[in-house]
Amino acid sequence: MAGAKPALSPYLNEDHDAFRVQVRRFVERECTPHIDAWEAAGELPRELHRKAADAGLLGIGFPEKLGGVDVPDRFYQQIVVEELARTSAGGLIASLLSHGIASPPLMYAGTPEQQQRFLRPVLAGERIAALAVTEPGGGSDVANLRTRARRDGDHYVVDGQKTFITSGMRADYITLAVRTGEPGLGGVSLLVVEAGTPGFTRSPLQKMGWHCSDTATLYFDGCRVPVSHRIGAENAGFMAIMMNFNNERLMLAAQAWASAQLCYEESLAYARERQTFGKPLLSRQAIRHKLVDMKSRIDAVKAQLDLLTWRVSRGQTPIADLCLLKNLATSTLESVAGEAVQIFGGAGYLRGAKVERVFRETKVLSIGGGASEVMKDLAAKQLGY
Repeated sequence: MAGAKPALSPYLNEDHDAFRVQVRRFVERECTPHIDAWEAAGELPRELHRKAADAGLLGIGFPEKLGGVDVPDRFYQQIVVEELARTSAGGLIASLLSHGIASPPLMYAGTPEQQQRFLRPVLAGERIAALAVTEPGGGSDVANLRTRARRDGDHYVVDGQKTFITSGMRADYITLAVRTGEPGLGGVSLLVVEAGTPGFTRSPLQKMGWHCSDTATLYFDGCRVPVSHRIGAENAGFMAIMMNFNNERLMLAAQAWASAQLCYEESLAYARERQTFGKPLLSRQAIRHKLVDMKSRIDAVKAQLDLLTWRVSRGQTPIADLCLLKNLATSTLESVAGEAVQIFGGAGYLRGAKVERVFRETKVLSIGGGASEVMKDLAAKQLGY
């Protein structure tokens, strides 16, 4: 790979193109050759976080004063996600970038002391951060979470469980959503819980896909967390979580688009090489029509993705449109990945094919960051239905 192709999007410029080349080289050198080994191991090596930080990937979008990389827009984050997705391993994105959903509350509401202690080491790749919101009985119902933190002097005593936590086994710092007040969205706070804190334990979860991303259930049994670890004011955590979700959904849509684009590219290359009854598979009208349908859907997602990335970069918060984009992108991925496996035939059902891995991992994007059904309902409310 001599370099990534120049961007065709009117929102991107030569700086974006140069950054894409930089990220793609990192991915091809440090990630792609090792994906199968990491998938088998069920986790990423901690050293990868340090290498990614040294390459300038982990700090994108965080202030330079905290060890981040100041950028003028969200397209730089989008480029990182898109290039990592070319490995076909969604778990690489989820786990390597888990700080992208765990650390923003610290950036926006953390004290200078908290930022230096909990954020700077993460951006340097020296520590790993995870966000813990989802509970076994709650799913997307964040306002009614039950993990409780009771004030006891200069500590909170935390009791409860969290599940489906990305980087949950390896994380050094957990940004934990707890109930400190009355029922409802007004009684939620955020705490930073350090690994090794007495009363905090965790167990791994086995998944259909995202194998190289460690996922865990977290248990808190009389876990004492200093009040100084609270992010922002007590009972003011819900809004920080919601702000987090907007960017998470945008990046999930970027991942879905990039994974669908990868499936299209792999399918086109395979159809050109594969011979059936003495002719290339691409000569079959049914296959050409599949590829055209795939491309039309993928390009529609990309147009909306770039538009919303531009709008968010300008300070807008188009919640309904972000929900609709996430649903459009993930449903497109499910369709495109399915057609890709169909084009590959039996070869697409075997481990080792990129389209096989992507196909197994499509559903998690339709669920994570808010299930498709939740996205529809939230969009309807925002639109006044």
